[in-house]
Amino acid sequence: MSDTIAAIATGAQVAAIGIIRLSGERAIALADALFQPSFGGRMSAAPDRKLVYGRLCTREGELLDLCLCTVSRGPGSYTGEDTAEFQCHGSPVVLRAALEELFALGARQAGPGEFTKRAFLNGRMELCSAEAVADIIDAETIEAAKNAAGQLSGAIGAKIGGIYSALSDISSHYHAVLDYPDEDIEPFRMENYKNALAAASESLRELLRSFDRGRLMSAGIPAAIVGRPNAGKSSLLNALLGYDRAIVTDIPGTTRDTIEEKLRLGGLCLRLIDTAGIRDTGDRVEQLGVERSRAALESAELVIAVVDGSAPYSTEDEEIIAAARRAPQGIVVISKNDLNPAPCLPASGLPTVTVSSVTGLGLEALEEAISALFPLPRVPAGEILTNARQADAVRRALESMNAAGEAMALGMTPDIVLTETEEAMAALGELTGRTVREDVTNRIFQRFCVGK
Repeated sequence: MSDTIAAIATGAQVAAIGIIRLSGERAIALADALFQPSFGGRMSAAPDRKLVYGRLCTREGELLDLCLCTVSRGPGSYTGEDTAEFQCHGSPVVLRAALEELFALGARQAGPGEFTKRAFLNGRMELCSAEAVADIIDAETIEAAKNAAGQLSGAIGAKIGGIYSALSDISSHYHAVLDYPDEDIEPFRMENYKNALAAASESLRELLRSFDRGRLMSAGIPAAIVGRPNAGKSSLLNALLGYDRAIVTDIPGTTRDTIEEKLRLGGLCLRLIDTAGIRDTGDRVEQLGVERSRAALESAELVIAVVDGSAPYSTEDEEIIAAARRAPQGIVVISKNDLNPAPCLPASGLPTVTVSSVTGLGLEALEEAISALFPLPRVPAGEILTNARQADAVRRALESMNAAGEAMALGMTPDIVLTETEEAMAALGELTGRTVREDVTNRIFQRFCVGK
């Protein structure tokens, strides 16, 4: 990592401010080459993390911008290397011109996530904290942002570190007694660590349980709006979004395809999917829409079954509500309350809300009912697992701990028990980055944006 990388950290769009970031052994020297501080010196003489006003120029001294520059020397910088940043006016033309000057002076284009990857490789952050950088950028709700911020500050690493340390103490005691039998070391008795192993297993179970909510927090909750034709599905979608996203007519079968839009609902992000009316039809195009509706229904985490409140209850309604009951979470919406009283529905066992998409009556109650189906887990922010790689590492660690517990219960020798606990430690090391493979590391940082 001796080369110096550079990138525009604020994207290619016009903005008030644009930032160019540098990292590597020549970062400060390159800042000296292009930036002229207003105080008349050089950036290499400036203190760390102090914004300096001056002139950003070409190699020939032609003015590109009047801006700010800051330097930070390794190992105390974000990446652990010497770094520099130009904080310019947000003209893509100016930013690109400055970047080309840096390339001409020997810097190279940074890859996706390369600044954060260097921070990880240089020991400035654990892998789970590095992943949280991308999570906080991609966060679509305040709850997701708070959890990512907690992970960035080391909450997951601290929890895993406590478990890892407890298992390491057990293993080191055993090997010390084994390797140094003549030393005055307290005899190793596996039963003395029974409570410690049980506590480690419970902590892992608690962490793994958080992944169900973390997965939905990160990717959003797939919520299929289903019902028979003209039940009011598209009108409900439009009312929840607050604008006309789907075409609404009184002609049955208007919606021929699924329409997906995201909706922030308190601490939730719903991926609302408006579907074609489910019915038997001879129209080939509509039939394809119905097939897609059934596929959306099967994959949804939440099914919103819409029943036309102005029409008699039908067997089709009954089948749709039954499908909602089979989903992980379901709710019944009786629509068109502004036209007629709601029909008498048999008990479904699902939350039921009456709404009018025209007047807005019942929409707030619907939002509250949906929020109640997905309560936030009672764990500190930052201790919710949000990606499959992390969950897989914790799952494998827990499986090894369960195997260790079984071996102890069967009265097996300590070396058998400790073989399993050391497998658990290896899995936990993958989560924090202690034992992660290079190809896994590369895949993780490929999802980052350039400049981070």
